[in-house]
Amino acid sequence: MVYKSPLSGQLSAMYRRNIESELKSALADTPVVLLNGARQTGKSTLAQEFAKAFSVPYVTLDDATQLAAASSDAQGFLAGLGDRAVIDEVQKAPDLFPAIKMSVDEDRRPGRYLLTGSANILLLPQISESLAGRMEIITLWPLSQGELRTQRERFIDGIFAKSVPTLQAGDAVDLKGAVLVGSYPEVVQRPAGKRRSVWFAAYITAMLQRDVRDLANIEGLTDMPRLLSLLAARVGGLLNMSELSRSSGIPNSTLKRYLRLLQATFLFQPLPAWSSNLGKRLIKSAKIHLIDSGLTAHLAGITPQSLSRNTVFFGHLLESFVVNELRKQIGWSDNRAILHHYRTTTGREVDILLEDAAGRLVGLEVKASSTVGRKDFSGFDALSEDTGQQFVRGVVLYTGEQPVSFGEHYLAMPVSAL
Repeated sequence: MVYKSPLSGQLSAMYRRNIESELKSALADTPVVLLNGARQTGKSTLAQEFAKAFSVPYVTLDDATQLAAASSDAQGFLAGLGDRAVIDEVQKAPDLFPAIKMSVDEDRRPGRYLLTGSANILLLPQISESLAGRMEIITLWPLSQGELRTQRERFIDGIFAKSVPTLQAGDAVDLKGAVLVGSYPEVVQRPAGKRRSVWFAAYITAMLQRDVRDLANIEGLTDMPRLLSLLAARVGGLLNMSELSRSSGIPNSTLKRYLRLLQATFLFQPLPAWSSNLGKRLIKSAKIHLIDSGLTAHLAGITPQSLSRNTVFFGHLLESFVVNELRKQIGWSDNRAILHHYRTTTGREVDILLEDAAGRLVGLEVKASSTVGRKDFSGFDALSEDTGQQFVRGVVLYTGEQPVSFGEHYLAMPVSAL
């Protein structure tokens, strides 16, 4: 995938997306594939590459004329594209989904439509047709740290292995720098400082004025930037609707609607609590996370200087960074684990809990510290007691440089091992 500088027109960077192989596999056996994710993560670029590679028409519904045609006569619009096509920003024309269903029910050949969307269609009430059984959904997040280094990460498969592979740290990284810049393709190419802040500010404005307004008629759109900033300041903490409503001045019912819209546009990505039928008293509230640590830092007004003074917030920001890296890696890992957090009503907790299809569990704790002690594994003790043989291992990710074993099922690993 190639990104061009808008000023010079020269090639400024090339990033191969690790999800590309999954996208090819889906197109090889599924009639419709939806590539969704937030704006500016590279969906359109990737879709255009696939359109060119397979010699099929590419249209974007960001174009007002194309959108008008798709909205006024969905079946006629599809017929004009032929039997295969790439349609960008498909959520803008909800009536296309029933038309696509009719088309693929008549012709179930794989790879007929590659769709992209900057909104999660499963959360949109306007879209009544989910194309169940006909469509595979793949999410494209901002760049992973591996993609920035032309690597395909295998961390998740490694920590679920019966025997842990040889423990190695990754390449040396400026961890605070990586957390603060985040991983939007456009941002990582800009120099540190003002130009990145300008991009984030423009991005938030565009998302709220364009995508959020497209999805819902919101009278109080001016409340949304403040709400995002409040979420950023609480990153890594439990989502307390009553407290957030008081702090924002937004009524609880309206707040729930706003959070659904922010989640539908991929800006707000809460980490759900893990629950089971074990009869244990577990906290059910999700933890607050946004899509990108750089965006979170910008919204919270965090700079390299202030981060050095606020070590507690760096811990929360680092945890969110790790959560987002894991979300990306799940897309191409053999083990398609689901992310949760674990916390009991007595305060015993694990920052991140991965559960695979077989119900096996791996816990991760994130520590913004260069040293690890046995007490840092106490959350895993509770998790192991509660889940028995489901528990595979617990891993503390820390800012030191060496992997260390703390017993058969406990490990400390550098964050760079991701």
